[in-house]
Amino acid sequence: MSQLRIVFMGTPEFAVPSLEILIENNYHIAAVITAPDKPQGRGQKIVYSPVKMCALKHNLVVLQPDNLKSPEFLEQLKSFNANLQIVVAFRMLPEAVWSMPSLGTFNLHASLLPQYRGAAPINWAIINGEKETGVTTFFLKHEIDTGNIIFQVKEPILGDDDAGSLYSRLMIKGAALVLTTVKAIENNDYVPVPQLNDQPVRLAPKIFKDNCEIDWKKSSGEIRNFVRGLSPHPAAWATIAGKTFKIFKVSIVENSTSDDRPIHTDNKNFLHVRSIDGWVSLDEIQPEGKKRMTIQEFFRGNKLTD
Repeated sequence: MSQLRIVFMGTPEFAVPSLEILIENNYHIAAVITAPDKPQGRGQKIVYSPVKMCALKHNLVVLQPDNLKSPEFLEQLKSFNANLQIVVAFRMLPEAVWSMPSLGTFNLHASLLPQYRGAAPINWAIINGEKETGVTTFFLKHEIDTGNIIFQVKEPILGDDDAGSLYSRLMIKGAALVLTTVKAIENNDYVPVPQLNDQPVRLAPKIFKDNCEIDWKKSSGEIRNFVRGLSPHPAAWATIAGKTFKIFKVSIVENSTSDDRPIHTDNKNFLHVRSIDGWVSLDEIQPEGKKRMTIQEFFRGNKLTD
């Protein structure tokens, strides 16, 4: 039987398969640390994080600290006598937390480190037009996302991928890598490798709504990657003919009209917006206060002036 006593830390859906795979493989999860419950929606109903819901389903101990540096939390954490901590999509840990277990604390990150360090690696890889990404496990240290690499697995970025489809694949691939990493640590069968910055490092900072507005002065290809990289969340947006839309899917228009209008539409089947080098077709949008829809569905009850 494994001698590992694991504390698992995570919050969103992305972390759930990693927790599940450890449970399925009979690893002892001493406790699960996740974000405090938060009210959501118009009714401000309290909603549990996906990781908390998973932990409760398996009758695991759950802690939801507001302050990771508080003496009370640190004493609780210490009382679990964990010799390994695993972090998947949680928040930045203080040294008092990540240095506690004897076998260390490792993190699963959704990129091929050292590339795309930061909070939004999946989004930025697509926005920047990368053809490949992956998942990495690495030991935590002071500087964020810079610790020694344990393992990496590559994943192609397909031409039709958006952030949602790539997220789903990396979530499953990441869970398998977490299990591989735990087994290697258990058997002392790994060689951690320092991250080398022998090429320019692209970062993946957190994305805010103000950063999601489409810049039509960019090329059609750049605009398409931008939309893909932000779909379905937080979603690119633009104001067109006085109306603001979230934009989830676009395509590049081939053999388009050569006039100078900023938009071109038949108010029935298509809406094209001019880019710096051609036209972009808006294929799936969400008008303010409405649901996501195709452009044809939008035009059944609306018109735009081109």
